[in-house]
Amino acid sequence: SIDGAVMAILVQASWDLQTAGVQCEFAGETGAVKKILALYEGDASPTPRPVRKRIGFFGSVGNQTVAALREGQLFFAFVGSTVLAFAGVLRHPRTGNWRDVPLIMSRTGADAVPIVVLITFLIGFVMAFQSAVQLKQFGANIYVADLVALSITRELGPLMTAIIVCGRSGAAFAAELGTMKVSEEIDALRTIGIGPHRFLVFPRVLALFLVLPVLTLLGDFVGILGGLLVGVVNLNLTITGYINQTQRALHLWDVSQGLLKATVFGLAIGLIACSHGLATTGGAEGVGRRTTASVVTSLFALILLDAAFTLAFHELGL
Repeated sequence: SIDGAVMAILVQASWDLQTAGVQCEFAGETGAVKKILALYEGDASPTPRPVRKRIGFFGSVGNQTVAALREGQLFFAFVGSTVLAFAGVLRHPRTGNWRDVPLIMSRTGADAVPIVVLITFLIGFVMAFQSAVQLKQFGANIYVADLVALSITRELGPLMTAIIVCGRSGAAFAAELGTMKVSEEIDALRTIGIGPHRFLVFPRVLALFLVLPVLTLLGDFVGILGGLLVGVVNLNLTITGYINQTQRALHLWDVSQGLLKATVFGLAIGLIACSHGLATTGGAEGVGRRTTASVVTSLFALILLDAAFTLAFHELGL
């Protein structure tokens, strides 16, 4: 008598011996042993292992290019499906998953306030501290307020806030949807007639669309406070003088363009994270791989969008 595990070991040993040039065979098997031997193909010839072909530099570049183009095709298809789903929600508001929006806004917004406040304060502090060394040489200490206010509101505030949200919420969205995909929960939703775009993607993208400008505005304020601390302590400026100089340097459009960037950044992070989550295949390894790809792609998209906004504002004279 024999079970499947032992038969598998014996068949593998027989194949290894035959591959090494040793003649061996099974003999004397009868009854159930003969059946299980046939089931495990003990009488078959060894199956040669496929030889892995080495891929050259250009082949590797080509494969990566094809994979990137395929990912781009899947992403744009996902964006098209999402736009159609959002249009359906606008036509029939009751079909949208509005109930999850406040909960997701709390997770992505309120829970992110401490880290956003800390990071933006330190950015304003470090920027003012580094620029103070140069400004002191020319007696232009007061202009540290201009430097910090404009750089924070126009560029660093929305960008750093988006990067923080990308690492927190974007990765979480990709991991959540990826886990649901590999555990076939997405298929279960489709089976009962619930579209994943309206039920899962819509509340997440809407939450980031609404939350990111608020976090950016908070980050702008705290970053300016970081510069104020350096101006008062290290540059011998008064609080009133620093605030007055900030008001003269800062205009409404400076803050508005940062908020506009933050809005687009929120949409990009939500769409990229959800697309990678719904494209997950395999098990835990696939979830981890897609989560990592989501963060990397989002960071690249943020830098690309920021550069596009900068060029557009420059060409328009804004």
